[in-house]
Amino acid sequence: MKVPANAEQSLANEEDCPKVCLYNCSCTAYAYDQGIGCMLWSGNLVDMQSSLRSGIVDLYIRVANSHSELNREKTHSKRAIMITASVLGVVFVAMVCVLLACRKFKKRSAPEKDRSAEIMFKRMEALTSVNESAPNQGNLKDLPLFEFKVLAASTDNFSLINKLGQGGFGPVYKGRLLEGKEIAVKRLSRASGQGLEELMNEVVVISKLQHRNLVKLLGCCIEGEERLLVYEYMPKKSLDAYLFDPLKQKILDWRTRFNIMEGICRGLLYLHRDSRLKIIHRDLKASNILLDNNLNPKISDFGLARVFQVNEDEANTIRVVGTYGYMSPEYAMEGLFSEKSDVFSLGVLFLEIISGRKNSHKEENNLNLLAYAWKLWNEGEAASLADPIVLDESFVKEITKCVHIGLLCVQEIANDRPSVSTVIGMLTTEITNLPEPKQPAFIARGGVYEAECSDQSSQKVSINDVSLTTVTGR
Repeated sequence: MKVPANAEQSLANEEDCPKVCLYNCSCTAYAYDQGIGCMLWSGNLVDMQSSLRSGIVDLYIRVANSHSELNREKTHSKRAIMITASVLGVVFVAMVCVLLACRKFKKRSAPEKDRSAEIMFKRMEALTSVNESAPNQGNLKDLPLFEFKVLAASTDNFSLINKLGQGGFGPVYKGRLLEGKEIAVKRLSRASGQGLEELMNEVVVISKLQHRNLVKLLGCCIEGEERLLVYEYMPKKSLDAYLFDPLKQKILDWRTRFNIMEGICRGLLYLHRDSRLKIIHRDLKASNILLDNNLNPKISDFGLARVFQVNEDEANTIRVVGTYGYMSPEYAMEGLFSEKSDVFSLGVLFLEIISGRKNSHKEENNLNLLAYAWKLWNEGEAASLADPIVLDESFVKEITKCVHIGLLCVQEIANDRPSVSTVIGMLTTEITNLPEPKQPAFIARGGVYEAECSDQSSQKVSINDVSLTTVTGR
């Protein structure tokens, strides 16, 4: 380049020439020639020309500081964009990895969940191996499986508002599925020592049964440590909620109570004789009788039920479980149970339904319900046992017959008690020559429950995880 005119010469060498221009605020350009030395320019650069001839010197023009700042800002912006892009790239890759891991976990957990359910079903089916030859044997694997999250959502995460009750198995909740169907959900309590065994037992028994007087099992849930059973919802809840409530029991007129007794008998007959399996319930009581909208009874809670072989009539156990007041003497004191054990419980239920009072309720002279019914029977006043709400002249004969049947069912010796089919025959026909009942198994004397037996002993039994002492009387 041909340098501009009006250059000022400086004594600075080639290395110091740029510094002299930099430190001079009026300097606009500089150049250095080996022959001339350091040249400086101030103000406008005049007569600047480019040239291709050799020997032409380089001209360095000083620019404003703002241009440098702009370049610096551009550099920072580019650096920020690069850093942001890098961070976003790393985040994107991490999210993709997490999604792939979740998908892989779900694929792996689904088979594990299925295996858990399959193992449980195999254990439960083993319980019914004694009846594998029975016709139309059901397959437990056909039982619908609910997801835990579905049941949690249906019960509002098992809220107390939806809690229907509490049993030895665990709490029971009301739920509503997405399609609007109401259900009852039994959730195994982790604190229940025998809960898992009872759950499996209940699934085994009820999944193979279908009867209008038995509660229907809709499915179950087996996920991780969660074990739940799903039943049809009974809007009227349990019989005891009406029978022993002074206000609600008014809804139960005599005809309704009679129909409830007959329905319980038909459900029990199905268990004993007409179902695929021969089943002893072992915990028949008012709180295990559920009522539908029309107050039709349905037997529920098969956690303690036992499946019998076709040719088996009686069994025994060292682990006596049940509900005090409903257990037969041979079961409570010797661990023996059979169809006649359920018949004893049925007789107690009859007397409770007729009177509207619990068996544990103390009548005159400290008598329990069985002893009081026996006293009235001997006095020829059996109909007086009836709840005043239902006692009507037109029903006295039928009420007396039902008290008679109830007393036959609670006789001490198991063989003296009628079968369920015989009870249904007595209820539904005009039989007039019923056998005379013998003294009930348990009567009260001096506030102590006694059974009429030949020996006297005291034995500890476990009833719903509560230790009680039953006293064998004379």
